[in-house]
Amino acid sequence: MIHLIDIEKHFDTDVGRRQVLRQTRLSIPTDKRVGVLGRNGAGKSTLLNMIAGVDQPSRGTIMREGRLSWPLGYSGGFHGDLTARENISFVARLYGVDYRETFERAEEFAEIGNYVDMPVRTYSAGMKSRLAFGLSLAIAFDCYLIDESIGAGDRFFRAKSRRVFLNQSRNSGMLLVSHNENTIREYCEIGLVLFDGFLLPFGNIEDAIDFYMRRCAP
Repeated sequence: MIHLIDIEKHFDTDVGRRQVLRQTRLSIPTDKRVGVLGRNGAGKSTLLNMIAGVDQPSRGTIMREGRLSWPLGYSGGFHGDLTARENISFVARLYGVDYRETFERAEEFAEIGNYVDMPVRTYSAGMKSRLAFGLSLAIAFDCYLIDESIGAGDRFFRAKSRRVFLNQSRNSGMLLVSHNENTIREYCEIGLVLFDGFLLPFGNIEDAIDFYMRRCAP
């Protein structure tokens, strides 16, 4: 489970305080396929980053049970001066998994060729994203965190991502955030809606989509 214990999130801007998430106490199962729907700019990525530990709530505590992935496609954790091979080696040691197997799976997915032995700072944004996505899928997590990236890229990459992800996550949960109700319907079984700073739970994915389409969708 992921326990959100009275968490809040806000940003102070030049025009005042922007409240992204109002006080929330909620537990999210990590053995289910959970979808979070919200408009662009609603704070979905911020929520996912807080759950992943990439960002911190302004108030409250997040407790995580089980092994959670970083957000799939998130490349901000790579050391730019290290090669892909060296970054993969570091992550494999960090998570206590076999380096060779992890490297082979990540490299096969990323398809970066000779760049595997070049510093990550020399990569294009697309190459970094593919490497991050591939490395995420090369490690068995209890729950995968996904920020709409499964629908990103060209159609060949989307098809490949979908195939590899579904195979890898058969025995895992997932938390997918998206503004696209069709993506949520395809992958998820229960839903949350981020609306006006409130994180609203729905036991049935169709109920979540119905609320989102009536109250949030443009």
